[in-house]
Amino acid sequence: MSDVSALERVGTVVGLWRYPVKSMAAEALKRADVGWQGLDGDRRWAFVRDDVRGSGFPWLTIRQNPGMQQYRPAFVDETAAESSAVEVRTPAGVRLGVDEPKLAAELWPKGASAIKQNRGAFDTFPLSLITVQTVRQLGELVGEPLEVARFRPNILVDTGTDEPFPEDAWVGRTLRIGSARLRVDKRDGRCVVITVDPETSERNPAVLRAVAQEREGCLGVYGSTVEPGGLSLGDPVVSEP
Repeated sequence: MSDVSALERVGTVVGLWRYPVKSMAAEALKRADVGWQGLDGDRRWAFVRDDVRGSGFPWLTIRQNPGMQQYRPAFVDETAAESSAVEVRTPAGVRLGVDEPKLAAELWPKGASAIKQNRGAFDTFPLSLITVQTVRQLGELVGEPLEVARFRPNILVDTGTDEPFPEDAWVGRTLRIGSARLRVDKRDGRCVVITVDPETSERNPAVLRAVAQEREGCLGVYGSTVEPGGLSLGDPVVSEP
């Protein structure tokens, strides 16, 4: 453990989300438990496309179906996310079990199925973090305000400063948030998912273009768990040296 005198407060948690089903809508949280596989219940279900099942990336995501963000999953038992069944409310308001064939057919008529991923269906690392300052600065580059939801983070931090893209400086460091300790492993390389408006499903290529031209294709950071624990909205974010 680091010397307490060397710790530096770098921000405050102002947003917290998990995604019970990969590429579907987020579930906003007030607090969360963090284990070795990220936030409890995060991306524990995913849809696999039948025609690419054996490939390195078989998932059905917003890349293929931008409207997936309009589907809202929830755990039947909120107190036991790791073992609870998941129910999905479709854009039409119909509630279906995540593994019902009708839901898969609606999402991807070419053929898909839902699978449980006990370790989470993550593209890279199990935790993602972005700052208020980064979202604001990118919006200025694009020329319009951007919603944080299009970047699909687990944790949103407000540093309370005007410094743009502050989380870049945290790569290689460990952050203490609540009773958990998280290592910031790398910058988050972005793809076409961030071009999709989470409310309208409309694409804006300018968002990804700005990230590619001004940010080397990266925005926000990825991380992993150093010490499991709980974290909540309002928790200070403290950087270890």
